[in-house]
Amino acid sequence: MPSILFEIKDSIAYITLNRPEKFNSFNREMALLLQQKLDECASLHEIRCVYITGAGKAFSAGQDISELVGEEKIGIKQILSEHYNPIVKRIRNLPKPVVAAVNGVAAGAGANIALCCDVVVASDAASFIQAFSKIGLIPDSGGTFTLPRLVGWQKASALAMMGDKVTAHDAERMGMVYKVFEAEKFEEEAKKVAEHLSHLPTKGLAYTKHAFNHSFHNNWEEQLALEDEFQQKAALTEDYAEGISAFLEKRAAHFKGK
Repeated sequence: MPSILFEIKDSIAYITLNRPEKFNSFNREMALLLQQKLDECASLHEIRCVYITGAGKAFSAGQDISELVGEEKIGIKQILSEHYNPIVKRIRNLPKPVVAAVNGVAAGAGANIALCCDVVVASDAASFIQAFSKIGLIPDSGGTFTLPRLVGWQKASALAMMGDKVTAHDAERMGMVYKVFEAEKFEEEAKKVAEHLSHLPTKGLAYTKHAFNHSFHNNWEEQLALEDEFQQKAALTEDYAEGISAFLEKRAAHFKGK
């Protein structure tokens, strides 16, 4: 079986991390294949939302430790520069919303890949673990950047150093995830989130995403100028014209992602 399952249905690209016997831990093959599929999502206009989940009981347990040892081991530098950093950069730069549907444990790089997505939903059976300190490493895959901005400096520092297991409901309370759904209804409810996003003005969502990305390093004046620039671009889209017409005509808008 391929380590990544990929399906396009009703404008949504469904990406499933597919190494359930290894709790969807990342090896080189899966990391490179995920990058390839994210590139495909970026290039195809028909795709208006990306949905990432895991097969079996886990979202992703992070790095497959077996690749770090033995004669054919892969170095940490290569893993970060060729695997995880390209993945999170692709997710953040993808001009479409990316939903992380965290169905089970998300640990290490698996947790931080999920947390860099635009909308994170979790099963009430899911959990998040910054597992790095347990083997003498630091959070990677953007974790030292993303986590403090989601939960605050003190909480992020404690989670990273203590390596605590965070339940889905605690993650929601902290602001790590958007919503938690019951495990029995999780897939159905999570896909509804992706379906809703896939019917919204895709270019407007992309400008929103890019504006948030820039807010990480812009000052107040620079961010206001960027909002001005992106708002003007959004106002030139077909979906903006449709949204205005629908509002004035008191009908539901039918956006095309243009």
